[in-house]
Amino acid sequence: MHDTSTGSDTGTGSDTRTGSTGNTARPSRRAVLTATAGLTAALTVPATAHAAASGDRRLRALVSRMTLEEKVGQLFVMRVYGHSATAPDQADIDANLKEIGVRTAAELIAKYRVGGIIYFTWAHNTRDPHQIADLSNGIQRASLEQPRGLPVLIATDQEHGAVCRVGKPATLFPGAMAIGAGGSRSDARTLGRISGAELRAMGINQDYSPDADVNVNPANPVIGVRSFGADPDAVAELVAAEVRGYQAAGVAATAKHFPGHGDTAVDSHYGFPVITHSRELWEELDAVPFRAAIRAGIDSVMTAHIQFPALDGSGDPATLSRPILTGILRGELGYDGVVITDSLGMQGVRTKYGDDRVPVLALKAGVDQLLNPPSLEVAWNAVLKAVREGELTEARLDESILRILRLKARRGLFDDPWADPAGVDGTVGTEAHLAKADRIAERTTTLLVNEDGTLPLDRRRQRRLLVVGADPASPSGTTGPPTGVLAAALTELGFTATALSTGTAPSAATVDKAVTAARDADAVVVATYNVTATSTQRTLVERLLGTGRPVIAVAVRNPYDVAQLPSVPACLATYCWTDVELRAAARVIAGRVAPRGKLPVPVQRADDPTRVLYPVGHGLRY
Repeated sequence: MHDTSTGSDTGTGSDTRTGSTGNTARPSRRAVLTATAGLTAALTVPATAHAAASGDRRLRALVSRMTLEEKVGQLFVMRVYGHSATAPDQADIDANLKEIGVRTAAELIAKYRVGGIIYFTWAHNTRDPHQIADLSNGIQRASLEQPRGLPVLIATDQEHGAVCRVGKPATLFPGAMAIGAGGSRSDARTLGRISGAELRAMGINQDYSPDADVNVNPANPVIGVRSFGADPDAVAELVAAEVRGYQAAGVAATAKHFPGHGDTAVDSHYGFPVITHSRELWEELDAVPFRAAIRAGIDSVMTAHIQFPALDGSGDPATLSRPILTGILRGELGYDGVVITDSLGMQGVRTKYGDDRVPVLALKAGVDQLLNPPSLEVAWNAVLKAVREGELTEARLDESILRILRLKARRGLFDDPWADPAGVDGTVGTEAHLAKADRIAERTTTLLVNEDGTLPLDRRRQRRLLVVGADPASPSGTTGPPTGVLAAALTELGFTATALSTGTAPSAATVDKAVTAARDADAVVVATYNVTATSTQRTLVERLLGTGRPVIAVAVRNPYDVAQLPSVPACLATYCWTDVELRAAARVIAGRVAPRGKLPVPVQRADDPTRVLYPVGHGLRY
């Protein structure tokens, strides 16, 4: 589940062992590649066509000196376990040997000459900012010390909200749907600029964000709140703004998942979704944010492992579709940047073909970067064999490698690929950045229901609060659990709040316990998470209403929960359960800030999904 899983929580303590790797000191500033001096300036300053052409000639000269094996490696972006490039923990060495056949990131680079590395929380790559910077420098050093060594694209999924690999003390922002509720292009651009600066300070130079999918299916299990919303024009504006923010900070942004993953009820990690949109609907809906991203100068576009018959009737996933990637994305949309696959370990791309065929077919379709194959040995050798046997030409590989090198040059990696350990603390998770995230979050909290002035609560009349509800595993690196974060925030605001976790499927005994506790409270706050018609979360809310205490529901993921809670007198939507969004909700509940968010998706009635209960743009004030 490499593209979307939140993984295990990131540790935030300092790792004293990183000092033993020899990577903690910033490498001396030097010409990374003598042959590429001035490449960044040539490719980023639009002063003359001559400068750009000169940069391109130098890149082509680099490609011409690479061996075939080095060219194949440059196409791959691979996971690797460990907090250090050269001295990971033994458990991570064992995992690397089992999955990749190498012990460390340095050995991975030496053996396969991969052009990219992807960081995951569960791979123990993202313990804390200094460790991440150290790991990044170790990876760059390992690559640059190879013959004809090249800087590495170091990537991660830092979408914010539900998908975040680098946690506290880095600044964590509201997720995409929350930003959609705020509706501010300035906030989206600020998010990209600050998040990009923090990632770059840790040596991460490619982010698989923003999500450009238009989420028009409430049952979508894989996109949902990762999308800015259901209005393609609004999504397009926010996508473009975030792209500009990230890339101004020196980080390559990635629009995903082309040609559009917003209308599916199947998770492509575990199945093979089919999008039934007509070509006309695709043009009006799914294509709009991707066109905006391209106009904004997006560095990379990620493919979707979905079947889209109106765009390609072959039955192949879009990742392997030449009509979609070369015909539409490159031909019709005019995109000539890097195209990267979604994780090749996902079921959606493995349904039809074996793991040896998938990378070859992806390249034939028009892909440049091959992300995280289940077996790098199988995939790498399959591409090598395809070239040697003539199924793929070396010239075809050269096209993709040139695009990848152009991206590296645009992001300054030939001039300075290093993270500066001395600059980490002055950039990552600063007070100014954290305050900015709090202010942005306050503009996203959406008040959906507020009968008889239930909100804001008055701490003089309603001092004792009970906070109950779902406590899903927190996104990487947040404090959690949600009920605890809400209770602590409300207590800081002058209430006396007690947290009682009741879970996503509370038992009858748990509901009874919550009802008993509610009788000693002046009001009850209930955190709900993906409530369905048969969910016992509904039972919990109904029983709490029976106590006569004011009940405030806080939908901490999908805003659609409100349709399943028709009797609740007050309901807020936060769109995610990270600390920054929960603290903002607490300030709204306490009346410290006014609710300003507006629904970026419609909420249908629970009893008749063909009818809209709350339209796009709904949001109450006080």
